[in-house]
Amino acid sequence: MGDKNYPENDPRHHTAKIKRMLTDAMDHCREDVGKITEPKAQALFETTAEVLQGLAKAFEHYDTGAEPAMQTQTNRPANKP
Repeated sequence: MGDKNYPENDPRHHTAKIKRMLTDAMDHCREDVGKITEPKAQALFETTAEVLQGLAKAFEHYDTGAEPAMQTQTNRPANKP
């Protein structure tokens, strides 16, 4: 992921790093679900993975401007507030 492609003061340098960390933690949680047998722990790890996936998607939306809340006034479509 491209944190090396942006200067350190560019938010994308940091969002790429955080997205990678979130994805690594999400993958680790999902792997652990298969290693443990206690149902409550499995549910906890799977829920954690889902939350981390949502956070990673929020960072992606920030990077791409995919959500209206992540767009600046100048790059929002004309019919959106």
